[in-house]
Amino acid sequence: MPKTLTYKLIASHLLDGDLEAGKEVCLKINQTLTQDSTGTMVYLQLEALDVDKLATDLSVAYIDHNMLQAGFENADDHAFIQSAAEKYGLIFSKPGGGICHQVHLERFGRPGATLIGSDSHTPTAGGLGSLAIGAGGLDVAVAMAKGFYFLTLPKVYEVYLKGSLKANCNAKDVILTVLQKLSVKGGVGYIMEYTGPGVQNLSVPDRATICNMGAELGATSSIFPSDQVTRDFLRAHHREGDFLELGPDPGASYDARLEIDLSAIEPMVAKPHSPDAVVPVAEIDSLKVDQVAIGSCTNSSYADLMAVAQILKGHRVHPDVSLVISPGSANVLKMLAENGALATMIASGARILESACGPCIGMGQAPKSKGISLRTFNRNFKGRSGTKDAQIYLVSPQTAASSAIKGYLTPGQEVDPSSLSSYDHVNDYFIYPKEKDQRRKDLAMGPNIKPFPLNDPLEDQIQKRVLLKVQDNVTTDDIVPSHAGLLPYRSNIPHLAHYAFTTLVDDFYDRAKKNNGGFILAGDNYGQGSSREHAALVPLYLGVKAVLAKSFARIHRSNLINSGILPLTFADPASYDLVDPEDELLLDNLHEGLAKGQILAFNKTKGLAFSLEFKGSPRELAILLAGGNLNYSKHLEV
Repeated sequence: MPKTLTYKLIASHLLDGDLEAGKEVCLKINQTLTQDSTGTMVYLQLEALDVDKLATDLSVAYIDHNMLQAGFENADDHAFIQSAAEKYGLIFSKPGGGICHQVHLERFGRPGATLIGSDSHTPTAGGLGSLAIGAGGLDVAVAMAKGFYFLTLPKVYEVYLKGSLKANCNAKDVILTVLQKLSVKGGVGYIMEYTGPGVQNLSVPDRATICNMGAELGATSSIFPSDQVTRDFLRAHHREGDFLELGPDPGASYDARLEIDLSAIEPMVAKPHSPDAVVPVAEIDSLKVDQVAIGSCTNSSYADLMAVAQILKGHRVHPDVSLVISPGSANVLKMLAENGALATMIASGARILESACGPCIGMGQAPKSKGISLRTFNRNFKGRSGTKDAQIYLVSPQTAASSAIKGYLTPGQEVDPSSLSSYDHVNDYFIYPKEKDQRRKDLAMGPNIKPFPLNDPLEDQIQKRVLLKVQDNVTTDDIVPSHAGLLPYRSNIPHLAHYAFTTLVDDFYDRAKKNNGGFILAGDNYGQGSSREHAALVPLYLGVKAVLAKSFARIHRSNLINSGILPLTFADPASYDLVDPEDELLLDNLHEGLAKGQILAFNKTKGLAFSLEFKGSPRELAILLAGGNLNYSKHLEV
């Protein structure tokens, strides 16, 4: 039977399980990546797994998120991660080397490889034909230690592309169009596979942009074929030996299909506060702009920034606008400096930031109060910028640069694509592993690095109060806020716990402490957004025993299970309305109920009962019974 590219790659890495959507499979993992915002937890967990060598072909530890060193905390985290890389034999990418996804695309990603990373935008490498998946930190630690990753096999969504983009449009406009059509839940349970004649009209950086924001669809991953365009990209990076031609079998059958005519796409914009609140730029009149930020793992490639330089040349940034630009890698920054584009940006009045995530994750450049900020980033969740009442719009680099000049939102100008492709190498930000007998034996642990919480084996009965009831699409930024004030404490769960859910309520910490933990009640798509396992570790620390939701985002559900927190769904979504905050619930006979997939919950406050479901694999059940994946996986082999 003809296979999709997705299923061909899964089949070639299959260690256990059957190729049937909805069933759990075990995959051989070739590569992993971490970044410093999630990396400290990964390496603390790797240490707890007590291994003496890595089971992957290549693992890289990047420093790109927590770059603002206003105190010792971030620098200590960087030193800890570097020491872990030196101990376990990872490649270490120093601060300034660039954003993990952009650098991995340039230097290490390869067609046909499996990659998991402790960052939700790891699927960026799908632009090279990698099967790349964002995962929780413990899953990445287990992959490094054991060489495998368990995945509920997704369906495959074909996005058929035809035509070519207009000269004033960017791949960002493509993925915004897909989000407009499918929503932030439209990719849940799928891997997005891009096909059709339009694929050949997109460069590898274009494809990477589209795969990057597949995370905002809720998709498990996104992938493009590996073709002559891929080969040219790898050859330019002196990596032609990594090329492997890959594509779906002729006649492959897909579970869903969306057709996009690239030539019909117009400049698009995502309005506050969701990446799927998308309309054409032309539909928004006279939106005065205060700030423009260009960069992030979505749009910081050489091609993106050369397009920006073309538009800025001979112009001045509007007096009322602050324009900040973050090159995606040291390679990109070096090339911009050498060809004069950096001088063009500076002459226009732009502010040049280092090669890092920066404003995208709230690490500096917060807008002014009630400010309007256009950003080439992937998320515009409320408060993520660092300013709660700011209005964040997502646009392409062309639209961003044109708007910075005009002072109001305007469609991007046309650019000449012939000058957008060039490549170089900067090696001085990498520290490569030493031979095993020369590696360090200890880890550099600063005072801000605290032990991560561990759960106990699951009890058969839990009786607790509902601590919080939330609506649909609660993000990991809501559960554990992400901004410059809190990012330095990603290694300190006790400190972060004081800020749990503070975008929604002021007193969750007090509620949890008063009641010695409890339950969270949620609507659809609970835990969308970042892969950060802090959104499970902080509730674990505060005694949360279960989350009762209409549905869960994939990575967060896995992180809850990894922490030993029950992710339960309502058998009847209407039951959500039968429970209120402070209601006392009894979950009884849990061991048998979880095995059967159905648990009866008693609302002792209201005197009624309702059914909950656990839709998990036998392995996930075993993890929950053990009190988390670290307890379960330490001695596991496949």
